[in-house]
Amino acid sequence: MRFGVLGPLAVWTDTGEEVAVPGAKVRALLADLLVHHGRTVPAGTLIEDVWEGAPPAQATGALQSKVAQLRGALERAEPGARALVETAPHGYRLRAEPSQVDAAVFADLLASARYEEALALWRGPAFAEYAGTPFARAAAERLEEQRVTAFEGLAEQRVERGEHRALADELPAMLAAHPLRERLHAVRIRALYLDGRQAEALEAYREIRERLAEELGVDPGPELAALHQAVLRQDPALAGPPEPPATNLPVPLTALVGREEAVSEVRELLRAHRLVTLTGPAGVGKTRLALEAAASRADAADGAWLVELAGVDAAGARADPAVLAERIAAALGVRGALSEALRGRRTLLILDTVEHLAAPASRLVVALLGAAPGLRVLATGREPLAVPGERLWPVPPLGREAAVRLFRERVADAFSGFAAEAGDGDTEEIAALCRRLDGLPLAIELAAARVRTLGLGEVAARLDDRFRLLGSGARTLRAAFDWSWDLLDDRERAVLGRLSVCAGGFDLAAAEAIAAGEGVAAGEVAGAVAALADRSLLSVDGSGTRRFGMLESVAAYARERLAEAGEAEECADRHARHFAGVAAEADRHLRGPAQREWLRRLDTETGNLRAVLDRLLDRDAGQRALRMCGALGWYWFLRGRYREAHRAFGRALGAAGPAGGAESGARSGALVWRAALEAWERMPADPVEPPDELPARERWLLGLARADGGDLPAAIALVNAALEEFRRAGDRWGTAAALSVLGWESLRLGDLPAARREGEEALALFRETGDRWGGSRALRLLGVLAEVDGDYGRAGRLHREGLASAEELELWPVVVEEISQLGRLAALAGDHAAADAHYERALRVAREGSFHHGVVHARVGLGASARRQGRLEAAEEHLRAAEEAHRADGYRSGLAYVLAELGFVAELRGDAATARARHEESLALARDAADPRTVALATEGLAGALSLEGDTGTAARLLAEASAIRPLPPAERGDVDRIAARLAAAGGPSGR
Repeated sequence: MRFGVLGPLAVWTDTGEEVAVPGAKVRALLADLLVHHGRTVPAGTLIEDVWEGAPPAQATGALQSKVAQLRGALERAEPGARALVETAPHGYRLRAEPSQVDAAVFADLLASARYEEALALWRGPAFAEYAGTPFARAAAERLEEQRVTAFEGLAEQRVERGEHRALADELPAMLAAHPLRERLHAVRIRALYLDGRQAEALEAYREIRERLAEELGVDPGPELAALHQAVLRQDPALAGPPEPPATNLPVPLTALVGREEAVSEVRELLRAHRLVTLTGPAGVGKTRLALEAAASRADAADGAWLVELAGVDAAGARADPAVLAERIAAALGVRGALSEALRGRRTLLILDTVEHLAAPASRLVVALLGAAPGLRVLATGREPLAVPGERLWPVPPLGREAAVRLFRERVADAFSGFAAEAGDGDTEEIAALCRRLDGLPLAIELAAARVRTLGLGEVAARLDDRFRLLGSGARTLRAAFDWSWDLLDDRERAVLGRLSVCAGGFDLAAAEAIAAGEGVAAGEVAGAVAALADRSLLSVDGSGTRRFGMLESVAAYARERLAEAGEAEECADRHARHFAGVAAEADRHLRGPAQREWLRRLDTETGNLRAVLDRLLDRDAGQRALRMCGALGWYWFLRGRYREAHRAFGRALGAAGPAGGAESGARSGALVWRAALEAWERMPADPVEPPDELPARERWLLGLARADGGDLPAAIALVNAALEEFRRAGDRWGTAAALSVLGWESLRLGDLPAARREGEEALALFRETGDRWGGSRALRLLGVLAEVDGDYGRAGRLHREGLASAEELELWPVVVEEISQLGRLAALAGDHAAADAHYERALRVAREGSFHHGVVHARVGLGASARRQGRLEAAEEHLRAAEEAHRADGYRSGLAYVLAELGFVAELRGDAATARARHEESLALARDAADPRTVALATEGLAGALSLEGDTGTAARLLAEASAIRPLPPAERGDVDRIAARLAAAGGPSGR
């Protein structure tokens, strides 16, 4: 709510609608409260003022009635505004912020010498209808005095800007009303002198000197007298800047935010090109940018002129080309032929909102530029003029920081204190709101105007209905988009509405699949899409495959129009069919040479794929959702989107319910996928028993998951069965995938020759099929085998090759694993700084991707590295975190390894009992998981604990047992050698 006293008493809503305050006494009450703005007015004073010294019999009740009427009028205009009239002890006060009362805003502007903005607030005499009343007279006189002061200040500024000619002619009228204002006389004298009228300047001084003597009996003050002497001697210090070129550009009421670089770029373009067109969607700020770029144009000696074309009838201008020329001539004050008038002038012409006049404007601009070599044209529109020599500059939405700053400034204009009170949390909320508003300045300003009454959270929560929320007053978001819509033909409207069902953009194939239909042939879609892009209703991404997108506000408007046409359901079905087909086709290509291309394509279509799944699930189309999830499963796996996939499969299974016949395959596949995802992310779940008829790839998938979950026997059985089927079917990818799993299991069981054979065959087959994910997995296995052999150089080369391939394809789970392997190699080489750097990077990537297993693996590596450096507290912190994770997810092999490491920490501290307990639990878990390498590690650790207790014989025997299970290369013998040395020092067998 805003209040005006700089003219007739007025009240407006935040959106600019005038509020009716009925009743002379109610209006007088409001005027009295505004006179005392911010201060409590005693009830007795209000009664005296409102009833002009003749109060009614029940004066207090009558006043309360008028207060209630005032509150009601404010509340009806803007909910919550009744609270502005506040009951105070013994009276009332108007609880309005200074920014809500024009007199207070005027005072602030006056204090900061922003005279032009200050005077623009005036609509007539202060407190116009109440200026003569006893309660308002002093306030009105004070404001009128300040108004004259502002005029004097502005006059001085205008002289400094070189506007002396206009001022010399304008000031006599003001001086007639204020004949004794020496400051005004000084401005006039200087203006006359600068205009070359020295005699008139001296005569003006003589007039004020005589008037002062006659009416006040005083001489002119020292400043006026000094100016007189300067005029007499033609002091060079009086010289001011030259008269600026004429212009009709409006003076902006607010500062332009976030467009500093844009203004510079547009000005540079205007220096180099004679026709520049600013294009962009509704509300992006084309006009405001054009006005700012046109200000202070040094190469437009004859001025910059704005021609607003929004009100020109398009049909009339097309029928009669003279209509447009006449509008331009009228704006420039030109009589006769426009081209002749411009021929010898250096003028900048701003043609604003030209899109509906593109054809006649194009012809006229070409003619004018040809006739007037000094003319430059800056056009704004939602599409180009498409004429030779035109330089386009698409106006982008505001970036995050600029959008937040604009929002803050516009809220602060109406709600003082907002910017100061806003914290980091508010900044993020504002940034999210501005992002949903597409960074469009118009939308941001309209939303900011709603904050004072609704609050930031409520405005953000109502953006789904943005056109109603931001839809009152003269400036509305809907009006801006209605204008663009009305300029489209029926075919373009149909295509725009139909494509609004897309989420996250679309390519031309999708556009044709979705938008072709009644009234639009498939062959016409491309042309319509191009036209919509030219009109700034679609954005175009020209990198790689050309792709189109919509701002959220454009899409919201177009969806409303689509619903009005009754086509929303049909277009959503087309959208679902098309992208379900994309997912199915991608699944056929994700295990071969086109893996990279299809991964990136699905990345690009993530928004559409999610929208389709959500729609299928919302409509209880469970079987279709199951099939789509099945098609996307491998993509989700490669990208490490395990939890997203788990949620999608779970929702689809719930929506589909029990199924039989042809649908049972999709359901069993979904159950396998969900079980696999639970294993990879260590989620507690009921085990899935595969049916006998389970396809080989699903059987392999379940085996892969159980292997990663630590259930080696079950994993080996499943994968061996799948391998037989793959070999019989000649499925090379399946064979490679099965061999890669079996190779890891052979390694865990200590059968190194088998692991090497299986890893090498898997790598060869994956390379034949072109699957780089599989190649990275096989390389990692061979790298670990090289590490076990003590060939750390070869191991590093294999891991780096696998890492490079995974990074190129953005297979982040694989990247995490390979970086961790490089960390382990660095630790074995004694380079703990490099090891920690690798593990820290692995931890960072895993956390960014929310890869639970990767996070735990990296922390285990950091813990093991810290232990070997003697940093036992840091080691225990990392290892304890990993222990907690593995206890929660039931991963026996992982828990066994972590407990062994914690056992060594306790042993290094000399805590034999804790070391023994940890190693015994580790040994039991490793045996239960059939993990011989961890069995050997726990056995070595138990020997270390017993050596501390003095049981050297048993400790030596355990070291020998561990050596038989898994011989160690030199770099891994640190723990064994330390324990053996302790045994030797105690006089017992070393166990070596």
